[in-house]
This record gives sequence, structure tokens and C-alpha cells, in this order.
Amino acid sequence: MELSELPAHSSTRGRRPRGPAFLAAALLLATIAAGAAVQARTIADNTPSPRFHRWLSEPEANALLAPSAAQADRVQKYLTEHGLRVVAVDEGRLYVRAEGTIADVQNAFHVAIHNYASGGRSFRSNVADPVVDEPAGSVVAAVSGLSEHHMHPQHVRPIDPDTGAPLAATPLAAVPAGAFFSAQCFRASQQHTFTTDGGLPTASYAGNRYGADITNTAAGTLPSCGYQPSELQTAYGLSPLYASGLDGAGQTVVIVDAIGSPTIADDAETFSQVYGLPDLTGANFRVYFPRGRPSTSDQGWASETSLDVEWAHSVAPGANIALVIAPTANDSDLQAAILFAIRRHLGNVISNSWGEAESDEPAATLNYFNQINRFAAALGISVNFSSGDSGDSNPSGITPGLILHGVSTPADSPWGTAVGGTSLALDSSTHIRFQTAWGTNLTRIANAQSVGSTPIVPPLELGFQFGAGGGRSGFFAKPAFQHALPGTQRLVPDIAFDADPYTGVEIVCDGASCFGLPAGSGPQVAVIGGTSVACPMFSALWAIANQGAGAGGLGQAARLLYSLPAGAITDVVAIGSESNVRGSITTTSGTSHLSPAALAQPLDTETPFYSALYNGTSTRWYVITFGTDSSLAAAPGWDDATGLGTPNGMGFVNAVLAGAAGGFAGE
Repeated sequence: MELSELPAHSSTRGRRPRGPAFLAAALLLATIAAGAAVQARTIADNTPSPRFHRWLSEPEANALLAPSAAQADRVQKYLTEHGLRVVAVDEGRLYVRAEGTIADVQNAFHVAIHNYASGGRSFRSNVADPVVDEPAGSVVAAVSGLSEHHMHPQHVRPIDPDTGAPLAATPLAAVPAGAFFSAQCFRASQQHTFTTDGGLPTASYAGNRYGADITNTAAGTLPSCGYQPSELQTAYGLSPLYASGLDGAGQTVVIVDAIGSPTIADDAETFSQVYGLPDLTGANFRVYFPRGRPSTSDQGWASETSLDVEWAHSVAPGANIALVIAPTANDSDLQAAILFAIRRHLGNVISNSWGEAESDEPAATLNYFNQINRFAAALGISVNFSSGDSGDSNPSGITPGLILHGVSTPADSPWGTAVGGTSLALDSSTHIRFQTAWGTNLTRIANAQSVGSTPIVPPLELGFQFGAGGGRSGFFAKPAFQHALPGTQRLVPDIAFDADPYTGVEIVCDGASCFGLPAGSGPQVAVIGGTSVACPMFSALWAIANQGAGAGGLGQAARLLYSLPAGAITDVVAIGSESNVRGSITTTSGTSHLSPAALAQPLDTETPFYSALYNGTSTRWYVITFGTDSSLAAAPGWDDATGLGTPNGMGFVNAVLAGAAGGFAGE
């Protein structure tokens, strides 16, 4: 089915009268033979088994997990008998795609399809669950494509807090190669006093300082801050891996995105040249369009594509990259793209930096993503997903502006690996100074220079902006590898990397493709964040671990992470500061004092946080916070913002390889 609960404020515009409708009748892996899941798990985790880490071949996986040819034929017959044309059948019979008119679709699935309007957008959706009659009905576990659900790329850029617009990109030619944004995001405490034409009211604030002055133009120290590959290679202890010959050579990082970027080949190669990475050419970088090239372009997905490719390459510079592009961000197209990567066995790790609210998807679609991931795991492939950028909530995939409480999907899949996000501070030698859960609150304290930087009385709480996604699935039960964690449900995320756009990474992308600039504006450099940074970075590190493991690969990452010894993963905990920003405001009525907590509202937890003075793009002043991730928080051990923590470079890979060789406690 493809029905979600439509928002109460949605209004119907009536039955769609004409035109083609595209649907995917997805044959789920629900018809697996008895014991197949147990066999796959035994291969993955049971060292006494003679087939430990000897993954299923594709014919074996099809025999155990896929519907039979006769079952697939029943579905095709049903579709054609109802006036639909079968346009594709998965070679392993995991799905059948058909197309037809709206009238034929409604007749075949006994469901009405209406147009709706919500949030300034019109969209199509079925009004009830679709039904497939027997004898085909027992085979079909999901029908997708009847409504216009779509996934979101999970990246964000530093914003102008007053407008919400991202910070402008910088022309690549404007500064010396490799010398762009400052890597020193956090500075010593400062005090700033703001007056009203020299009189009252006045305000004085003192505390940590974030970022360079917005008016600073010195090459290599552009505000506010951003990291390049060499800096994060040092921070995460990757250089010793490279020195030992582990850089991803012989492996392929598969990246699945929607729509893509028309300039990705040139942008990725420019990025490589600027930052001293191996060239990305046709020999080590291929782009696939399994359902044809997209008919449109999208700046958000173009930025996502550049980010994914460039930062997978940054972490595993010796690995090949296979970019699989779905023509749209609809669920069914992205599902087909992942299946294509699995079927072709393009690589042992698949990175997916997108998602939507779990509560916005029907159960059948959640199950279908999970079953795809299970199929991959049986073949020794880890399918990884970013955990989201909205803290304990996620944007609706069907209604713009609607925020739904809960975790992101497909990161909620027990057969996938969910990658969360941190805020990352580096010292002068680009080693980690501190890290905490990514979560940003903003409070405006002074106006722009053009009006005299007058104080804002009282300070304006702009509140929570974004943060790492995580929490408890409302749908999937807790997998066995999380047996030591509380509760009965799947918990997200499993692992984390840098994701905060205010401690983000640099990307290169054509100005027209990614940033809405005129054609011919050329390559631009910008800082970007989101768990879309974390997912390709972790996926690339997993490719390095696969290189060390040799033939066959390591399989699903999440099932191994929870058995690693101390030291393999750096536990991320909440951090505070004695120099968090405090203030005082003096008016004709007297002086009032503002605590760090008062300047960081709203706070959903009592967890320690870090705050700093921030000079924004408009020259206004703010208090910015780190570690205020809605109701989520970093804590000792596993937590719902950073999972188990961040991988510790060489120690992480060595521990994974030792565990894979000797056998994990597993399940």
C-alpha cells in the first residue's frame, strides 16, 4: 500500500480524471522459506558455522528469500487482466512494475485516487489501502507509487538566522586553492557591549566565541568555519590507516541519490584537485541511471550528490565510487536504485543520505525497505542511512512544512545501519578538541551594524534550528544486536560522524547546479553539514574495513558495532563550559541578568551544553548552542543522538577485523 494519514488541514480537489499513473507492485521478501533468516544470521555471526562470513550467493539468496517464478507470474497476470501494462520485473522477482491510466489503477487496486492541497502544494494520494485480489494478493506485500511520497536529502548549510537562507557559496577562484574556511571554529572568551545611541538600554554579554567575524576576508580563515579532507583525516585518525595501505583500494563505495547533479563528474574532479586527493575519472567513478536519466534538476539533490561523492572520496581515497541515481525521490524509485546496486553487487557498502518521517510511511513501505536491506545483508552488503537532521522529529515526505515526531526511515531498519551526527571542535593541530551531539539553538541579542548594533531587549529566542536525528522506532522491534539497550524497539542511530553545519565540511559544486547562481558562474566552495556528511564518511570507512577483511566483506555494519571492544569507538558525551554566554541588560528600570540557560531556550533536557557568541551573516549577534538536540542528548554509552559514538580510525578498523576473524558474540 502507499497510504499515509493525510494531514487534517489537507483539502481534497477531487478524483484525478485522466493521465497515466505509475505504480510499483512490490513483491516483498515475505515469502522466504522457513529458517532463511536464521541461516543468514548464522552466516553473519556464528563463528562455529563452517559458513561464517561466507555470504549467500545471489542464486542462494533468491531461493531462500525471493518469491517463486509462479508467484511472480500470478501478479503479472493479475495486472494485465486489469488493463495495466507490466513494464519491469526484478530479475530476482522482488518487484513488478506496471503502468496504466488512473481509472485502470483505481479498478485494479479497488481504491480511489484524489488530488489534495496542503502547505501550498498539490499532491496525489490514494484515499484507502490498495487491495489486490487473490490468487495474487497473498504474494503482494506492498503497492507503491499511488501517492507522491518522497524522500528528503539530509543535509543542511549554515544559515542566516534572520531569513533562514544558507550562507552564500564562495567562488572557487576567489581564494588560494585549499585555503578557504577557518578550521578553528571556537575561540577564546570575549565580552561585547551593545548600546542604544550611547544610552539605554545597554546589554553586555561575555563567553565563548564561535567563528571569525563575518566581515573577515583573510584566505584560509573565512567565517564561520569549515573543514577540508586533510583536517578530518587527522581528526578521525585515518592517516595511520593510509600509511598501512588501507585506503579502500579494491573496494567500491556505492552511493544512492535521487535526481543527481549534471556537473558531478567535473565538480568531484575539481574537488579532488583542490584538496590533493586522487583524481576521480572514468576509471574509478561511474554513474548509473537504472531507471533512466531524471527529467528535472534539483539544487538540493545536486548538493547532496556532490557532498556524498566528495566526502566518501575524502575518507577512502583509494576506493572506487559507484553513484546510482534514481529519476525521482519517490520511495519506489529509490528502492529500485538500491536493489539495482545489490543485484549488480556494485560494492559491499551502500550509502544513503536521505529519508523521511517513519510516521509518514505506511507499514508495507517500511517493511519493504527493511526486506531490501535484509536481502543485501544476506549477500554481505551493508546498507547505511543517515539518521536525519531534525532532532526528534522529521519533515513530512508528502506535506511541505509539516513536521512529524519520531525517527527517520529507512534509518529505522533493523537490517540497515543508522548514522547519526556530532558537533566537532578541532584544536590547532586539527586533532579533536571536543565533540558532542549535534543540535543547534539560536538567540538573537543585537541588531546589525548598519543600525548601530543596538541591543535586542529582551533577546529574541529563535529556538531549535536542526540537529541529529534519532530515538525509538514506533514500528520495528529491537534487533538482537541491541539486546543490551533499554526498551523493546529499534533504537536509532548506531554510530556517528561530524554533521553540524556550523562545524561542517567544504564541498565544491557548480554554482548553477547547487546554489541557484547564473549559468557559467563556475565552481563554488561552500560549507555543508547534516547526517548526509556522516553517512558517506562512515560508509567509506566501512569500505576500508572491508578492504582489510579481504574477499567476501563484512556484511551489515550495525551487527558488528555493538560487540567492539573499548577504544574502537569514541564515546560522545554531553559537554558544558564554564564560559557559556551570560549577559546583563540595563534599562531605565534597572539591570537584569541572563544565565546561559536563559540565553539558550527552549531547552528540552537538562543535559550540559556549550554556548558561544556568534556574529551572523547579517552582522547581527547571536548566542549559538551546541549539544541542544531537541529532546535527544549525548550520554555515556549508547545514546539517541550519536549512537555508540564516533569511530576511532585505526583502532576501529583493527577491532572490526579482529572481531570478524575471531567471531563476535553477535546474537
